[in-house]
Amino acid sequence: MAFMIHSVDDGRNIPIEYLPCSAITPKIGMALTQSSGKLAIATGTTKPTYICMTERASAVSAGDIIPVIRVDHDIVFETEFSASASSIKLGDKVTLHASDGMSVTATTSSGVAEIVYMDGTASGSMCRVRF
Repeated sequence: MAFMIHSVDDGRNIPIEYLPCSAITPKIGMALTQSSGKLAIATGTTKPTYICMTERASAVSAGDIIPVIRVDHDIVFETEFSASASSIKLGDKVTLHASDGMSVTATTSSGVAEIVYMDGTASGSMCRVRF
């Protein structure tokens, strides 16, 4: 799964920006943050500032330009739990997957993604989040 746009509160179209990235393998829906002027994968307790809008089979070179959208408080993203979320409730803030920036965990300590909908609590269940 990935962070895919579910809805935008005011219904506007979200513009695509083009920014330099670090040497990562971009995937559509990957959570990203800026580090030293380049996009890097947002994991754990790092709140993403961008979502990747391109997919590559292999790593790009540091400095390559990729399309992204900016994360805003009024965008709801659909993703999945990477672990059992049986103790998670609506409104809890959870962390991002520790390595791939493509899903959320069931860890609430220092969470960055607010759960606004859950379609189950098993690992792999769909959920919707705001940042």
